Amino acid sequence: MIRILFNQLLDEKSFRERKRITISDVCEATGLSRPTVSRIANVPGYVTSTETIERLCRYFQCAPGDLLVLVD
Repeated sequence: MIRILFNQLLDEKSFRERKRITISDVCEATGLSRPTVSRIANVPGYVTSTETIERLCRYFQCAPGDLLVLVD
C-alpha cells in the first residue's frame, strides 16, 4: 500500500513557519476540496489522483517521494 505522509509534512511546515496550519489553509492554498484533503489526512490507503499529489507537492515544496511511502 502507498501511504501519503500528509500529516507529517503538515506538522513540519507548521513548525518551520511557526504557526498552526489547518486543513482549511491547505484547501485554500491548493484549490483542493476539504473532503479530499480530509480523506488524505485521515483515511489510510486513500486513493487520489496525480494532480492532487502534484498540488500537495507544490504546497509542501517537496518531491513525490517525500510525500508518498510504500508500506507492506
